[in-house]
Amino acid sequence: MQLQDILYSQGFGTRRVCAGLVQQGWVAVSTNGVHGDYLPCTEAAADFDPEGLHLRVQGVDWPYQEKAYVLLHKPAGTECSQKPSTYPSIYTLLPAPLRQRPSKTAVQGIQAVGRLDQDTTGMLLLSDDGQFIHRMSSPKKHVPKVYQVTTKHPVDEAQVQKLLAGVVLDDDPKPVRAAACVQVDTHRLDLTLTEGKYHQVKRMLAAVGNRVEGLHRSQIGRMPLPQDLAPGQWRWLSAQDLEVLVASPL
Repeated sequence: MQLQDILYSQGFGTRRVCAGLVQQGWVAVSTNGVHGDYLPCTEAAADFDPEGLHLRVQGVDWPYQEKAYVLLHKPAGTECSQKPSTYPSIYTLLPAPLRQRPSKTAVQGIQAVGRLDQDTTGMLLLSDDGQFIHRMSSPKKHVPKVYQVTTKHPVDEAQVQKLLAGVVLDDDPKPVRAAACVQVDTHRLDLTLTEGKYHQVKRMLAAVGNRVEGLHRSQIGRMPLPQDLAPGQWRWLSAQDLEVLVASPL
């Protein structure tokens, strides 16, 4: 695969821009992994096996990824939209190549797997793999998501039991049930859901006579949010991470 095409596939610009980066000496490659020796290359048409290739573009190291799988610790005050209405977009937290990766669809770049409200924090997956996005977000796949809920009023056992039994939301006559609900303290719940309706957690708590004051997604499937990933930070998902995510539910 030509180097300019590899760079294009990773989101570094049009093929012409990528060829210019190479010809101007801004690109070095390593075929020995991230700790290998990076060798400059000024031939845009030079052929490389992209698998396992590491790039250094304008001083930034970049592993080749046929498909991008990313984990973001979403901070409060951000919107999961390419065109936010009020708050900054989560996509501004990501490097430009991830936002510019070419796609066969009309939408470029990686996309969020589902959405979190602007004031909700925590674990958010992003990818340009449509099958992965569907696998992790479709209600039919029953992928559990765990939310740490801080409530305005004290939680009682009756509220917990109602959440487990199912509550009716105003737009759906079918009861919506929590897959699990654990009271952590007087004003804290760990709530597990397997679907993602609009404002679902907030509406479920309102339906049992309480109110959400804080909401944090701490886990998806069997994978918890890494403790060393600060709000606003992102990292690549490893092959092992992906295996854990697509494994059987909790």
